[in-house]
Amino acid sequence: MKKLFSLISIMTLALVLVACGATTTVDTNVTTQAAPIVLNWNIGADPDTLDPALNAATDGGDVINNTFEGLVRDVAGVISPGIAESWDVSEDGLTYTFHLRHSLWSDGSDLTANDFVWSWQRAIDPNTASDYSYIWEYTNVENAYDILYNGADPSTLGVEATDDYTLVVTLTVPTPYFVGLMSFFHFMPTKQSAVEAEGGESGLWAKDPDLVVCNGPFMLSDYKSGDGLTLVKNPNYWNADEVYLSQINGKFIQEASTAYVGYNSGTLDVIPSVPTAMTADLIALDPNFHVFALPGTYYYMFNLDPTSESYDPIFANVKLRTAMTYAINRTAITETLSAGQIPATAFVPPGFLDADGNDFAATAGDYGIATDDSNFDQAVTLFAEAASELGMTVAELQADLSDKVLLYNTSEGHQLIAQMVVESWNQVLGFEMSLQNQDWAVFQNTRTEGDFDIARGGWITDYMDPMGLLSLFTSSSGLNDGSYSSTVYDEAIAAANSATDNGYRFDQLYAAQEQLMEDLPIIPVYYYADTLLIREYVQDWGRSSLGSLDFTHAKIVDVE
Repeated sequence: MKKLFSLISIMTLALVLVACGATTTVDTNVTTQAAPIVLNWNIGADPDTLDPALNAATDGGDVINNTFEGLVRDVAGVISPGIAESWDVSEDGLTYTFHLRHSLWSDGSDLTANDFVWSWQRAIDPNTASDYSYIWEYTNVENAYDILYNGADPSTLGVEATDDYTLVVTLTVPTPYFVGLMSFFHFMPTKQSAVEAEGGESGLWAKDPDLVVCNGPFMLSDYKSGDGLTLVKNPNYWNADEVYLSQINGKFIQEASTAYVGYNSGTLDVIPSVPTAMTADLIALDPNFHVFALPGTYYYMFNLDPTSESYDPIFANVKLRTAMTYAINRTAITETLSAGQIPATAFVPPGFLDADGNDFAATAGDYGIATDDSNFDQAVTLFAEAASELGMTVAELQADLSDKVLLYNTSEGHQLIAQMVVESWNQVLGFEMSLQNQDWAVFQNTRTEGDFDIARGGWITDYMDPMGLLSLFTSSSGLNDGSYSSTVYDEAIAAANSATDNGYRFDQLYAAQEQLMEDLPIIPVYYYADTLLIREYVQDWGRSSLGSLDFTHAKIVDVE
């Protein structure tokens, strides 16, 4: 199959580049150029923001991974130099010195080590109100904890530009995953003048082609809320000679069936998900359908915030939460989805090695959670005990729960899973909870504000360590939307984070997950698998170990 492209004029391309703050020289005697190489990609949901410091979702992260670049870049788990050409680590593991290459912002100005210093101080600043600011605690950068929780000035963060192209970072304890973590979007640099432009601090600057300045392989030239965006090649990217796509047209199509129709009609080249009914056939028959294991977990969260208007104290009962967790057949769900998902019996999925080289999930065990229907009888018993502890009859508890709502963001897949979960609760525990869906941006705000009974959650780690998942549920985490709070849990996470002995550190991580699974503020459903349907003629695309798509070196080639 061959990809066909239309011709555009150089003057049109020049206008696109100028709109994104890039500089270009145009020969007015030439009116046409070689056909642009265009990729049509369904991003999925309309990202809430494209500001690296403020983003907290995979859709925004995918776009940011193609428009910004951090110190390093992760492709297929391999950490390669990004803006940092090289780095040195002191013998005690506490000082990282990054040697930056000479690179430019998309507007042609110099990108220096001071840009990283400013960006990081902004990202950690409580006044920025980043949902991801909590992650700084787990970087172990000097003074990060005091900035987050004790009012210390962000300027005291342990990062220094010793000259324009040398960035020195000081840690409090050795952190083996530190360099890999620097590939994560939250640590990518942003230009101060762009962020501080009109409306900049709200994060809207990054969606505005007239304001955005970036440093990655592509840059934003158009954004239509609810419809899509356009990225064009960034001529000022340090490795622009190896960027082959001229343009990426991104669509915001949330319905998998609609996107699949677009793929089959030839209007889309890349779609991240397909209708559930199609997955088994595509796995068996289509070599362009890819399934990847993802280090993350799909779950539901209870609203445990007593200050929320939506709070119901029945969910504070551990036996009720356990009964609802037990009354789900996870194998039935994953077999229905048929896309490589694994039934979840904890929060940390397989693939993380502990200090002894053992798989964390295998060592931790299943905490008594069955993957099939063998917990159902126990669920019924626990439900009756919960009703008694709440001073209710079983019928009264069933009636109360029937008035509750299970909330999820709009998606055919999420709808199917929610329907199966609610039906299982109905059959096993005798109550029929309502379902409600919301568009992604609305859903994120609803969940953050605690305006729900039970809501869908999903988390993919930001670095290959169990801490990347377990830190989500600390009392101070900005992404702990269910408001779970446990002193025992918080202390175990804090002890793990400050540990200098790796064996002791993992002992504390095991203890933290044990407490989480004893309290069950969440209902784990399955461990993620990632799917991608991509045309055969799209080649040399990449994907990070955490699932972010990377089109830096992607090509579109003739295929017979």
